[in-house]
Amino acid sequence: MEDEETAVVLKTVGRQIKAWREAAGLRRSELGSAIGYSEDLVASVEQGRRVPKPDFLDKADEVLNADGKLSAMKDDVEQARYPKNVRDLAKLEGDAVELGAYADHIMHGLLQTPAYARALYEMRRPVFDEEEVERHVAARVARQRILERPSPPVMTFVLEEVTLRRPIGGAAVLRQQLEHCLEVARLRHVELQIMPLNCVEHAGMSGPFWLAKLRNGKTLGHSEGQLYSRLFSDPKEVRLLEMRYGMIRAQALPPRESLDFIEKVLGDKR
Repeated sequence: MEDEETAVVLKTVGRQIKAWREAAGLRRSELGSAIGYSEDLVASVEQGRRVPKPDFLDKADEVLNADGKLSAMKDDVEQARYPKNVRDLAKLEGDAVELGAYADHIMHGLLQTPAYARALYEMRRPVFDEEEVERHVAARVARQRILERPSPPVMTFVLEEVTLRRPIGGAAVLRQQLEHCLEVARLRHVELQIMPLNCVEHAGMSGPFWLAKLRNGKTLGHSEGQLYSRLFSDPKEVRLLEMRYGMIRAQALPPRESLDFIEKVLGDKR
């Protein structure tokens, strides 16, 4: 298990499934046959070693006559599927009134389409198995609900030109990704800017990061590297990131010109 919170949720769900199965007088193999899953998978779920899919819980609920009690666990299980660092970031983003992000070599996670995110996780080394890929893609897509919430934060993004041109996932995936960026950038609470390759002055050479201003007035920063994910809360460090982000935005193309730039790149790829 990646963290204690996930382990507790999965073990609790597993015990409940086992209790309902035994009350129904079914063996693991019989439950598996009835819901279309293997005996080994049923055992892994009951032992808290595997994350049950929503379909698993719904079918088990029906077969075991659990009256919705197992299906009701889907939301908790869905959250447990996501890596802890993703859950922590999602909580911070959910409490934000302003978000600003600079991405230097791939699309920012809040902008990625499922196909683009999948391509990124499939090329990871060491490789993820299919279940792990699905888990990470689902977590990335879930974070994007912030874009559609009733009172979303003001969001700004600065993307390097190379993120528009690198064909992650292939030409079709990239075209879809660029079209999605245009859709998001046209939302009233979002501004997207492009840093062109011919920009001589560039304050973002130290790498990608984001800033989140929370409802309580505090601002936090976040940065990811090869083997780390770091949250910045020290006021001096946060002010440094705020200064850099302001300079990056000033050096990048304005929002309207940036949309024109994306449309031109998209036109070149058709």
